[in-house]
Amino acid sequence: MSYRSALAHVLSSAIKPSAEETGTRERFPRASVTALGAAGLLGLTVASDLGGGGLNLFEATEVVTEVSRVCPATGAVLRSHYAAVAFIEAYGTHWMRRKVAVGHHLSTLALTDAGETGSPGGTGATATRTGDVVALRGRKRDVVAAGEADSYIWSARPADGGEGQALWLVPADAPGLFVPARPSGEGPRGSGTSTVCADPVLVPAGAMLERDGTDDMLSTVCAWLAAVPAPGAEVPAGPVDARALT
Repeated sequence: MSYRSALAHVLSSAIKPSAEETGTRERFPRASVTALGAAGLLGLTVASDLGGGGLNLFEATEVVTEVSRVCPATGAVLRSHYAAVAFIEAYGTHWMRRKVAVGHHLSTLALTDAGETGSPGGTGATATRTGDVVALRGRKRDVVAAGEADSYIWSARPADGGEGQALWLVPADAPGLFVPARPSGEGPRGSGTSTVCADPVLVPAGAMLERDGTDDMLSTVCAWLAAVPAPGAEVPAGPVDARALT
């Protein structure tokens, strides 16, 4: 089945029937996310040799746009997930990439420090290493699927005190991770957009995805986020040519 056929099926069978409830009751679209995973759409951009779709951000843009037309909340979740997967594909382990590929893992971005404006990737968050454990401290704002995702791509200053920033893959069940009970972000209703706090979050030192080249990767993902229509923005009425968005 092509990804377009799979998408059409998920839209009609799962996303559209629950879209109104998701928005009016601000209920996270868990059933829709599960259906996207089962249809291979969460793993759309993971390498095909790992069981993913082997496609790229052009196709991901098309999928996000079509989903956002029906349910802005689900579109926001998928948009952030695909951007997070770009990091995981570049730096993640074979095991983690495989989980995403088969639709068993939802990730999201935690890159913008609370109180900061501008592009994601602020350096207010810190990392302190003690042996093989790293303590991450900070607050990230406007995190989509906060408290619902399986992992967060978290930016912080390097644990060695150097310049720049590092990226960390933080599991949702990491000790010390805190998400407010009531969402506090600007995303579509039902998207679970909120602040995520680390005070501190403890992760193994091996959870660092990358330091060298992080700025280039952040620039790439920021450019993609700018190219993909954010849910709530005006969406073209006809078929989407994703290549025209870049």
